[in-house]
This record gives sequence, C-alpha cells and structure tokens, in this order.
Amino acid sequence: MASVAIYFFAKNVGKIRRNILLGKDIDLSDNKAERWKTLLRVAFGQTKMAVRPVPFVLHFIVYTGFILINIEVLEIFIDGIFGTHRALSFFGPVYDLAIGFFEILAFAVLVSCIIFLTRRFVLKIKRFTSPELKGFPMQDAATILFIEIVLMAALLKMNAFDQMIQAEEGTHVGSFPISQFIVPLYQSFHFSTATLILFERMCWWFHIIGIFLFMNYLPFSKHFHVILAFPNTYYSNLKPKGELTNMDSVTQEVKLMLDPSAATPQGYQPPTSFGVKDIFDLSWKNLMDAYTCTECGRCTSVCPQNQTGKKLSPRKVMMDTRDRLEEVGKNIDKNITFVDDEKNLHSYVSEEELWACNTCNACVDACPININPMEIIVEMRRFKVMEQSAAPQSLNAMFNNLENNQAPWQFSPMDRAKWTEEG
Repeated sequence: MASVAIYFFAKNVGKIRRNILLGKDIDLSDNKAERWKTLLRVAFGQTKMAVRPVPFVLHFIVYTGFILINIEVLEIFIDGIFGTHRALSFFGPVYDLAIGFFEILAFAVLVSCIIFLTRRFVLKIKRFTSPELKGFPMQDAATILFIEIVLMAALLKMNAFDQMIQAEEGTHVGSFPISQFIVPLYQSFHFSTATLILFERMCWWFHIIGIFLFMNYLPFSKHFHVILAFPNTYYSNLKPKGELTNMDSVTQEVKLMLDPSAATPQGYQPPTSFGVKDIFDLSWKNLMDAYTCTECGRCTSVCPQNQTGKKLSPRKVMMDTRDRLEEVGKNIDKNITFVDDEKNLHSYVSEEELWACNTCNACVDACPININPMEIIVEMRRFKVMEQSAAPQSLNAMFNNLENNQAPWQFSPMDRAKWTEEG
C-alpha cells in the first residue's frame, strides 16, 4: 500500500512540476541568504499570518500539528513495515512525553478544524463566500478540514483502545492526556482483549490508509500549499514591490531604433510577442504561485477595487491561472504535446478584471506566502495594449498625448509653462 501510494503521489507531483516548467525560465538564484531568511520568516514563522490573530493561532496549531504529528506517523509506518508495535517506545520517558504532546496537539488540531468549518459555513465570513469559491473550491476546503478531523479522531481512539489493552496486559507504554477521557466510554461495553485489539488495529489501519489517501489528494487540492509554500517563499520577488519588470526586448528595439549605427547584440532575436497571452508566456514562478495559492482570500479582501464593487478578485486571477494550467496539462497528457485548443488565459480573466486593477500591491503585501497576482495582471495588460491595442479609451487618449505631447495632457509642450503667466 505504501509503495502504491508513493508511486501515484510521485507521478502526480511530477505532472505539477512539468506544468510549472511550461513557463518561461527566469533566474532567481541570487541573494541566497536573503531568500533563506524569507523562507524561515514567512513559511516556517508564518509571520504574515499574524495580521489576523484568530486565524493565525488556529492555522499555526494545524500547521504545527501537520509537521510534528508526522513523527508519530513515522512510527506507525515503521510498525506497518516491520510488524512491530510502538517501535520507538525504547526512548522511554522521552517517548511518553512525546506521545502526550502529540495527543494534546491532535486534539488542538481537531478543535481548530471545527472552528475553521464554523467560520466558513456557519459564520460565513465574507472572503469565504465569493463567487469563485462556489463548487469544487468550497467542497475542497470542507473535505480537507473533515479529513483532518477524522484522522485526529482515529489517532485518539487508537490510543484509547491501546490503553485498555495495556491495562489488560499489565503494561504501560506512552502517555495519554486526552484519549484517557475516551476510555470510560468504551469500558462500559466490557469488550474482550481480542475485541479491543481488533478495534485498535481498525483505528490503526484507518489512520494510515487515510494518510495515504490524503497524500494523494494533495496534488489536486489547494492544500498542496503545505509543500509548495516553502520553495515559493524562497523564490520570492526581493525587489521593491512597486518596481515593474522591464521588457528587455522593447528596450533593445528602442536602442536600435534611436541609434541605427548601433551593433545588434550577438544572437539577438527580435521579439515576436509582448506580454502574456497564455500560460506559456508567464514565468515558472508565476505558475508556481498559481499552484501554491491557498485560496484564503486575503488578497481579495484588501483589494480596494474589490471593496468598491469592481469585478476584480486577485484570488480569482490565481485560480484562473491554475485552472488554465491544469487544462493545458491535460491537453499534453492526451496529445503528448500541446495542441491548440483555441483558448488562452484571457479566456478565463476578463478585460473588466484586468483594467480594474490599480497596481497598488495590496494583494501582494497581504498574501501569507508571497504570491504576486499583480504581476500576472500587468503582463496580461501588456499583451492587450502592445499586441491588440485593446486598452480602455481613457488610456488610449493618454497614450496619444504621451506620443504627441510628451505628457499625459492634451496641450502642446510649448504651452506647458503658460499657467505661470496667469494672474
């Protein structure tokens, strides 16, 4: 079972890696020290989550539980492979302390997930009720939380049955500060030792099979961010947030145009396209952003355009990018190479959404794992302007004025200082 689970997990992760590498290559190998600091601060430290204290505490519990409880899962894995029972118990008092801590953590994770479900489906917090979350995204969030609750409950029940077996056999291994309160419930049924062993094994198998299934659900879920959040924060954009990426191809063309005698760089190829039409025009980091998105909606909740009723939702832009990328990936799986399907990223993100953005970087600043929706929006706008001349009328008027008057205003450069003569 472990081999099958790992095989399919590796296969699906391989597809995601292939899809990410469909993007343009960019070099993000600079400033390694700063990148490690960013990873430790943002991914491990969860510092950007702390802006909202309640979800920060709850998420930190679930996040810590995910990492530390896997130590007990390691023991379960070892027991399954070698046919042992509590293989790490030779650590003695340290083992007892660890099992007790894991129980407290498991209970805290269970309670946190229940609170998360309540916030999402009972309190219906605004950022969880947006149109882009209808259908699978909402089901996905509920599925993840439900699986976490069931797995933690199975772990605690397994320990409860194990305590009863130990009591029957006169042994003592582990510390059980939480599951000890479940024991009286089962003691009232007066189960035989054989029945207790059967129930303990059932909980054991339920837990490990649940983990294998959950592991293979991850690549199809927003919860895949538990893996990608770490490389994604390492490869964060370290430039100032307001700095737009320069288009080197345009710069080179302008230089050659202004100076006809200038030598063309060796190997230089004139640009064939500008901006982003489809996912192939995005960088691999943009595509990694799309797969890393947690759909938490913090970006959309702070977007001033969304707050004023505009159609723009930075979260939707990331979800649309991922949906298009998945569509392209399935196309490649079916046809070996990509076959034109007469669609592109603009089939998902409307002009109304693109031009609503005022490039304030609020979404970039709010994202807890340093995703950059604005970069995708700006590059898609560049395609609209430079490839299709499809900018809004107000911007076209400004472009004309810049071209003819060297300023955004509709008057001659010769008249620019006339206002100083008035009065």
